[in-house]
Amino acid sequence: MSSDSMPLRDLPRAGLQSHALSQSARLHNKRKSRGHLSQGLDTECTPTELIQQWSPPQKHQRTACKGKENDQHTFVLARRPRRKKDFRGGISWDHLPDELLLRIYFYLPLQDLLRVSLVCKRWHRLAFDESLWQSVDLQGLTNMGPALQQVLRTGVRRLRCPRAFVEEQQFAGTEPLQLLDMDLSSSIIPISALESITCRCLRLERLSLEGLQLSDNIIRSLGNNVGLQQLNLSGCSGFSASVLADMLKSCCRIEQLNISWCGFNKDHVKSVVSNVSPRVVSLNISGYRESLTLDDVKILVDRCPEVQHLDLSDSTLLMADSFLVLKQLKDLQHLSLSRCYHIHLAALTDLGQTLPSLRLLDVFGLVQDNQLPSLKKEMPHVSINSMPFSSVARPTPASKLPGSHGDRSMWNRKCRLSFQL
Repeated sequence: MSSDSMPLRDLPRAGLQSHALSQSARLHNKRKSRGHLSQGLDTECTPTELIQQWSPPQKHQRTACKGKENDQHTFVLARRPRRKKDFRGGISWDHLPDELLLRIYFYLPLQDLLRVSLVCKRWHRLAFDESLWQSVDLQGLTNMGPALQQVLRTGVRRLRCPRAFVEEQQFAGTEPLQLLDMDLSSSIIPISALESITCRCLRLERLSLEGLQLSDNIIRSLGNNVGLQQLNLSGCSGFSASVLADMLKSCCRIEQLNISWCGFNKDHVKSVVSNVSPRVVSLNISGYRESLTLDDVKILVDRCPEVQHLDLSDSTLLMADSFLVLKQLKDLQHLSLSRCYHIHLAALTDLGQTLPSLRLLDVFGLVQDNQLPSLKKEMPHVSINSMPFSSVARPTPASKLPGSHGDRSMWNRKCRLSFQL
């Protein structure tokens, strides 16, 4: 084996230096033959000088002369150093997925959600996502028209805006609305605007239009909501008896109906008692002093045997003989006969035995305060005059007075987005 291929540990100690020199000489000859060095290793060079000889030549700045306007000046083209990116820890809002942003927006109140929608196009799109506008309460908002128009576009399902003022305008759109619950009680809204809303409602389950001026077109539109369960038309007017009858026939699933103190005549009352859903369990048909007769009560009892809450207040034509008809209602728990002045106190004392299922009795205007103790003694299991306000089909609890801001629930549920004054 030649000394060139021997391992270092096998070389003699004395020949190690000569071996290294021969290797250096051989490497020098190769570099010289390739023209890499201009002078050999025998020149006296410090390590620094060798590094300078081996390093590539420095680039000179390029110069160029421009046109006439720069004849006297020389331009130097130099490369600017790259600016270091300002890296900060954390995650940018732009990098968050839509699902996470929607989850964050879900906890924002209504005013903050509207402010967020002004940041950028993406945030505006997400802020009005349908999932965030399932239930909205606009009570107290002054400029109701444009706001109501925008909310209806979001696919809202539960809308509460009682005592609202809506300007004269048409609510654009032809696609069906997703509304399930809507409360427009005691609002000031043009009939044309209300028609443009109700004609697009097909899925309503609970509706309150208390105190509103209606039309035949509105009542016809309500007939398209076959799943309607609670309907409050107390104090409404402006529609005919025949259209009312057709609507009640179509809405055969109504369980609570408040149709008290409407602008009715005898034909309207007969339309109600003859066409109301047999499934109704709570009915308020009070306020028809000269229109509701004993024959109407008979038709009603035969048609709706499952009634549990019945309000016949202010029906001045009813007398004590109506108790024998009401006796057929085996499940009757709450009966209101307030201001039915032809019913005497003596007849009321036997009512506890005539209606054994009765638990609540309202006889405001029939019984004086000093007569209540004796009446309660005759009917110890019945609570008398404990409910001055009817709660049938009304969205706000009967314990809350109209206009009260203490409870903003709608049919025992609060809306997620609520306008705060």
